[in-house]
Amino acid sequence: MNVTRQIIIVIKIGIGMLCVVLTGEIDFSVGSAAAMAGVACAAIITQTGSQVMGILAGIGIGIMTGAFNGVMTVYGRIPSFIVTLASMGIFRGIVLVWTQGKPISGLPENFSFWGAEYLLGIIPISTVISIILVIISYLMIHRTKHGVYIKSIGANSEAAILSAIPINRYKIISFLTVGIMCSIGGIITTSKLLSAQPMACEGMEMDVLSAVILGGASLSGGAGTITGTLIGALTIGVINNGMNLLGVSPFFQQIVKGTIILIAVLLKRKEKK
Repeated sequence: MNVTRQIIIVIKIGIGMLCVVLTGEIDFSVGSAAAMAGVACAAIITQTGSQVMGILAGIGIGIMTGAFNGVMTVYGRIPSFIVTLASMGIFRGIVLVWTQGKPISGLPENFSFWGAEYLLGIIPISTVISIILVIISYLMIHRTKHGVYIKSIGANSEAAILSAIPINRYKIISFLTVGIMCSIGGIITTSKLLSAQPMACEGMEMDVLSAVILGGASLSGGAGTITGTLIGALTIGVINNGMNLLGVSPFFQQIVKGTIILIAVLLKRKEKK
């Protein structure tokens, strides 16, 4: 349960990242997008007192970030790693300017329901949300034609074009999906802390990419599963938890995570050969 609580955000954002990776693209801005959604949610709640409006505002921000990355990649014809690398700085900068580098606090106590409360006193509500999202995304990717289209785009874009698959539309949908997942992750993080931190989810990109790659997804697109991403997230959670229990320095932990990504990619390339 301890590991599960640690990886709930990674699972949510990992679902969206998988959709993008399956199309052969990537998104480095997930941490910044999640932070901006969390700040927007907190700002609206403190100003209006309405949690519904705050949550809708946060999700709206997620949609906007996903749309920006998708449109710039598809219609701007800029590689996604360049677009999202730039938007990572843009979104984080917007958050810092918006908050002046200070957390937004004063949120109502009952807002903690989404991030800190438990169902029947046993299962965290945030974990229940993750399970629902995993089931929905599994059915969409592995049991519908839309999932087949997304995988086909990453596996062979030329064949997808000849098959009359609307590549641009599905790539933008994938970026919108990761944007929405980032907003959900950011809102739950804000709910858990009962404050919106301008530097929330910093470095989240590393954990999310590690989970997706360890789950068997190919960065070139076309290969990857929801169950694999879930297992990858659990693996990252166990590794993080183990290093924390052993008292490993947070700085050294970054080295370990980077090494894991390199090894996973190398093994994947050897499998293809």
